[in-house]
Amino acid sequence: MAAFYSGVAGLPETHTQSDHVVLEASGFQLVVLAVPLRIAASIHISSPPERREDTPIKLVFAVGSLAAARTAAQRLGGELNSIEREWEFQGSRVCDGVDPEGNVFQLRQHAP
Repeated sequence: MAAFYSGVAGLPETHTQSDHVVLEASGFQLVVLAVPLRIAASIHISSPPERREDTPIKLVFAVGSLAAARTAAQRLGGELNSIEREWEFQGSRVCDGVDPEGNVFQLRQHAP
């Protein structure tokens, strides 16, 4: 998961330990925690993962290029919605995607 968000959202790893990885950008930190083995053994993630859209939080990341992020997401086990499903919002080109575990996130490319 850390490699996915680092590669797709351009967040560099600033700290790594056996139980967590910290990804950080100006004024923002994403901490990816390892699930304990006793819990992980009971988790099944389908392939492709089932989208988990009914959550109270959606991560939103600014990116330089939705096209480059779409390619990175596919390479890293997730996906961005198709270009036909992008839209304009608050001066940005916007697109939702899903990470390798099914969590829905959003990317925004600032429109010139």
